[in-house]
Amino acid sequence: MTNVKGRLQGVILDWAGTTIDFGSRAPAAVLVEIFRRYGIAITTEEARGPMGRAKRDHIAAILAMLRIAALWQLKHRRKPTDQDIQRIYDDFLPLQKETLSNHADVIPGVIETIAECRQRGLKIGSTTGYTRELMDVVCPLAAANGYAPDVVLCAGETAAGRPAPWMIFRAAEQLGVYPMSAVVVVDDTTVGIEAGRNAGAWTVGVTRTGNEFGFSLEELNSRGDAEISRLEQAARAKLTAAGSHFVIDSVASMLPVLDEINSRLSQGIGPDSATL
Repeated sequence: MTNVKGRLQGVILDWAGTTIDFGSRAPAAVLVEIFRRYGIAITTEEARGPMGRAKRDHIAAILAMLRIAALWQLKHRRKPTDQDIQRIYDDFLPLQKETLSNHADVIPGVIETIAECRQRGLKIGSTTGYTRELMDVVCPLAAANGYAPDVVLCAGETAAGRPAPWMIFRAAEQLGVYPMSAVVVVDDTTVGIEAGRNAGAWTVGVTRTGNEFGFSLEELNSRGDAEISRLEQAARAKLTAAGSHFVIDSVASMLPVLDEINSRLSQGIGPDSATL
């Protein structure tokens, strides 16, 4: 594809919490349940902490937490091992697969926003911490509801998952878009934002529909303004600290950000704030 300096060419979006599964509830709930089966009571907040990583890496990160490692030592009379990580992961996959059909609803505003992106000539890619086996459940359900990105890159399909940039590079390659300054990465997790920055792309963090809030749409609507404002401020601070160039409440709010990025690109300003 011909390089068009000064204009966006592609958007690469995360899945759970960004485009489907309002609140990114499926992974957190399954992780809590899997650890319970091993006699370890983890909190939802602990389950959400490493969200965005490949799921085996996610499980390893939970086991590395001081409180969880101490509980494991107390319960099993030894430190957690790589074999333990693999066993938990092997048990996690089928349970996650069972629950995905209930957590594949497209987040409100995504379909319309992506349609407008395509009208603008943008290509649509995606990356995820889910494996291909799990996405074989999710993709047909999302497509039936109107969301089908051009490219889907899954955990395990590159040398390393987030925060490494490899899935983003591979998605950009398959989309045929470059340079990375012409690409926007949209994610609701800090590790996803870090991956976007490591790839040299523009990054957009998502707050209310994603991991930092963790509510379903119904739960969010039941919260008071003061609580939502507090959560919004905390989520924005966390995603900004991770490297988000912009932070939005949902993908439905993304189009003005794309306009601003195009404006900056037209002035020769790239995602590292240096002249292109």
